[in-house]
Amino acid sequence: MIRPPDRPRHIPVLGEEVLAWLTPREGGIYVDATFGAGGYSRAILETPQTRVIGIDRDRSAIAGGFELVDRSNGRLTLVEDRFSNLAEICAAQGVSPVDGVVMDIGVSSMQLDEASRGFSFRSQGPLDMRMGPDGPSAADVIAKASEADLANIIYIFGEERHSRGVARAIVAARKEAPIATTRQLAELVAKVVRAKPGEIHPATRTFQALRIFVNQELDELQLGLSAAEQVLKPGGRLVVVSFHSLEDRIVKNFMNERAKAGGGSRHQPEIAQVTPSFVTLTKRPVVAGDEEVSANPRARSAKLRAADRTDAPAHPIAALPGWPTLDTVMRGG
Repeated sequence: MIRPPDRPRHIPVLGEEVLAWLTPREGGIYVDATFGAGGYSRAILETPQTRVIGIDRDRSAIAGGFELVDRSNGRLTLVEDRFSNLAEICAAQGVSPVDGVVMDIGVSSMQLDEASRGFSFRSQGPLDMRMGPDGPSAADVIAKASEADLANIIYIFGEERHSRGVARAIVAARKEAPIATTRQLAELVAKVVRAKPGEIHPATRTFQALRIFVNQELDELQLGLSAAEQVLKPGGRLVVVSFHSLEDRIVKNFMNERAKAGGGSRHQPEIAQVTPSFVTLTKRPVVAGDEEVSANPRARSAKLRAADRTDAPAHPIAALPGWPTLDTVMRGG
């Protein structure tokens, strides 16, 4: 049993629901693919003899978990890496296959609350947005990307219908001076996107788009889901919590595609039948109750989906969509 910590625990969104769907068993091995503040890992470790591999590319999250590592008596291992690499991580730790994988997709409340990380338009800080220690920042993308690329990024990853106007304003403004802070960008966007009283802040979708793009979050999600498919044992469970429609659509489509039998037809009988690698458990996403939403407004948009692994071989990893990539945009290609 994990001893109670000396400081208040971080309560993850849909924490009780995640644990109920993951159903940790005594002696099981689990992957917390997005460790964050360790809420899911801590809950899993309450089941005797469980082992958890916690993954996070945010070095501060890993450092913040050292106390829980000490309390776990060797049952928690933390790895600083992208969760798209979880198959390689599990192999390196000698724990494949595993009994369960849980993912909480997107930016954490800790990252949003730290102004120096540049994730939030509500705080003045450098326009960074990187979850990890390397790669181009949001300011780098703003400075380098063409107007067409900026419009595509903001439209595809932020679903912002004023994306062309925002991109045009960014390109005009950066000719006068670098756009280096969150406040500069938020004020710039607010001049283009007019929000009515009660609507979300006009910069919300642009900030979301840049964050997703800088961290390649949707590519990471698709690769991470396929990696989970590779490491889960038959009967192992995948539980994913997402926070906006782009993420949820990817999770839903992945689970549905893996849960249906595909293959030959009378037109193409030579195509081999594909055996389902998952059984979908949540026909509709699980959402937070009124009490949790009242206590934590971020929970309002959370959706949980779960699936059980079958004994079928993992499906081939699908090609990533042809949306703008960080390397291409930064090369000006």
